[in-house]
Amino acid sequence: MTATIAAIDLGASSGRVITAEVGRDRLELTEVHRFPNRPVRVNGTLHWDILGLHREVLDGLRRVEAIGLDSVGIDSWAVDYGLLDKEGRLLGNPVHYRDGRTAEMIGQVHDRVSPGRLYEINGLQFLPFNTLYQLAAEPFLGQAETLLLIPDLISYWLTGQRAAERTNASTTGLYDVRRGTWSEELIDALALPRGIFPGLRSPGARAGRILPAAGAFPGTPVTTVASHDTASAVAAVPAAGPDVAYISCGTWSLAGVELTAPILSEEGRAANFTNEAGVDGTVRYLRNVMGLWLLSESLSTWRLTQADLGPLLDRAAALPALRSVIDPNDPVFLPAGDIPSRVAAYCAGTGQPVPGSPPEVVRCVVDSLALGHRSAVLRAMELSGRRVEVVHVVGGGARNALLCQATADAIGLPVLAGPVEATALGNIGIQARALGLIPSLSALRALIAETQPLRHYEPTGSATAWTDAATRLSALT
Repeated sequence: MTATIAAIDLGASSGRVITAEVGRDRLELTEVHRFPNRPVRVNGTLHWDILGLHREVLDGLRRVEAIGLDSVGIDSWAVDYGLLDKEGRLLGNPVHYRDGRTAEMIGQVHDRVSPGRLYEINGLQFLPFNTLYQLAAEPFLGQAETLLLIPDLISYWLTGQRAAERTNASTTGLYDVRRGTWSEELIDALALPRGIFPGLRSPGARAGRILPAAGAFPGTPVTTVASHDTASAVAAVPAAGPDVAYISCGTWSLAGVELTAPILSEEGRAANFTNEAGVDGTVRYLRNVMGLWLLSESLSTWRLTQADLGPLLDRAAALPALRSVIDPNDPVFLPAGDIPSRVAAYCAGTGQPVPGSPPEVVRCVVDSLALGHRSAVLRAMELSGRRVEVVHVVGGGARNALLCQATADAIGLPVLAGPVEATALGNIGIQARALGLIPSLSALRALIAETQPLRHYEPTGSATAWTDAATRLSALT
């Protein structure tokens, strides 16, 4: 028995519609439609073009309508949302998490609920764009009937059904990570209307069927997947056992370990580790590291394309490692724009050699990302007590050989890179399991290990050099 399944995978830079032929020993992907995700700034506020994204989703589905689909699933980035009024109409384009509107709200939120109490309930790392801070700045809140995170909003437009998926809900800061429910304590303390938060669904649940009015594939089942893209990516980590760490490396690098229960210690909060919901009641214990965003924004500044990155990485690989390093998570690197100038200013301001040429900037960024990966993985091991024998790098970063080798060197552990399409594979795998084609999460991971290309990197070079660089960077920050 086989099935044809579609994954709608919306990333912060681009979106895709990917189909798969899935059977017990078969998992073949075909990308049928890729489209850019271009934010729009209006009156000083940075928005997502959500209607444009929905149009592209429908265009992608129409491209495969002739072959038929057994299921469709939707994932996207976290924290951002749309508000619907009582008629189900969208109250304004969703605001982009990189917009600066939350800057004045963080203190107000913490005046109502202390950071310590927030962490005791939601287990979430502090990020200035978490949903609870965005809601404190939300002008349409009083008119809203329902809040839907991005994949739930697309699902609503396809099926007419409103619900919230757990892995994405857990990124809002308003989810009780121990109970697996919305936190009424936090919602009330922040004076948010309880009624806007819809019922929760877990990955694998039926979300509905595509409506005739939706514009593509009427009657096709929509399956709830792990709709936070990182949750889908972690579900696709081809791990043979528990003694692994993962780095889901795309716009962001999400680095950590998979646990069976949250860790809500003060030490974990101080280290800014997050406890986000995963598939089958697991917990993604991880820390965000600014990821390939730094390289993609640098390419834009240099007016280069992704096709130019490979030659740049080759030239960067010929340069000495660790000459200059930055803290990728410094707030100066969060906004879009001229990353190379900010890298140069950071290095000048910290008394390091200033990268001038594009290969020098790339080398600095790659080494710095590897140090960020090292810090997150080693700290996750320490806080969780989890032994790690191999680090899995999945997502777009898995094709970056320089970064994967630097990560192995920095952490001192083997890196297994791949699959590149981890998010789509996790999305599709959960749908396949709901259809009865794959019996378990472990079976999905084994199937991915058997059918997808993977690359192995052993640590090389001087471990002392990376330890010294980590110490130097820690002193700078």
